[in-house]
Amino acid sequence: MKNNRKNTIAFLGSILLLASSCQQGPKKDDTTDPRTPGEPQEEVVSAPSGIITLAESKSLYDNYTKNRVDMIQLFEMERKPDEKFVPARFSDFDYATIKQYIAFIEQEAKEAKVDISTLRIYFANYPDKDRFPDGDKVVHPRQNSIFIVPTMRVDSMDYGFYIGADGKAKLIKNAVGETGIGYKSNQVERSEAGFVPSLSSTSIDQSLNLNHGSSGPPPYPDDFD
Repeated sequence: MKNNRKNTIAFLGSILLLASSCQQGPKKDDTTDPRTPGEPQEEVVSAPSGIITLAESKSLYDNYTKNRVDMIQLFEMERKPDEKFVPARFSDFDYATIKQYIAFIEQEAKEAKVDISTLRIYFANYPDKDRFPDGDKVVHPRQNSIFIVPTMRVDSMDYGFYIGADGKAKLIKNAVGETGIGYKSNQVERSEAGFVPSLSSTSIDQSLNLNHGSSGPPPYPDDFD
């Protein structure tokens, strides 16, 4: 009789304990969520298709060493035998400048009501002079470099553009002449007749071309040597 009583008490105790745990709800996670309540979770960015392997990077670097560096150095030493010349192997921009550049060209394109289609990177070569035509100092005379040009799509073609004095996007190729930058198309020239700028107003036109990075011989330590 006593055993039956003990079993009944134990059974009732189990029922009460189970009911109590159901009322308490799930146990809170002790992990602290750094996000503000209601803030969406940050999206994971996938690697773009243009990412290459370290092995391919090394191969491209070595190909430039083998097929370009010696030729450039020989050419420059023939021009000025008494001056040492080491060909440039890189051009870089600090990260903050690139972020500012992207934000700036997006702002200018939005105000001009055009979309940026690509960022075109032109190979460049600094003149053998102390100053550029606009008076800026030539920091690396004779060295190779790059400059970046945003493009917009016109009639299924990408064209470098700048912002004219009137706030409208205009084709670079029309500003620098018929043999200038970009693809030549009679159809585009007719359809974009309004893009032709007055060269007398170029002093207040807004260029979107980025240069003046740090270019030079292989950095020390060299990433790929």
